[in-house]
Amino acid sequence: MAAARIDDRAMVEEFLAEAEQTAQRLEHDANHIWTAFGPNHVAIHRISTAMELGDVQIAVDQGPRVDTSTLPLERRVRHTLELARAYSAQNHTDEALALVLDAEELAPEQVRYHFISRHLVTAWGRQQRGKPSHLLAGVAQRMRVIG
Repeated sequence: MAAARIDDRAMVEEFLAEAEQTAQRLEHDANHIWTAFGPNHVAIHRISTAMELGDVQIAVDQGPRVDTSTLPLERRVRHTLELARAYSAQNHTDEALALVLDAEELAPEQVRYHFISRHLVTAWGRQQRGKPSHLLAGVAQRMRVIG
């Protein structure tokens, strides 16, 4: 992520390729002593780095295909929020809000305080002309970000 944040695409690809090779040797995801790692973990990092680099279409295309069912809850929720951010960037707000609500159902406390969900819900609330939808108003109220 640090390489993506400084817009170093070559370094991002180098790190992800190395992580992918290591993950393939493991053959499955594991979480030994809180070191969650494996092929699906690399895939979610590929989506996160794509978003950092502004490659929204990559995230939208590849994000839904990642099987997060065996990952720790925190990682599943983070991936769902990252995918919501990608949909929102393409003005697919309804789909993005549905993902935020799905994540909230899994881990309400994480979604309530996570910077991605708070940013998305705040931005959507500010973009509204008139009264926000019942779903948006509800999540915004639960997050305490807007009225």
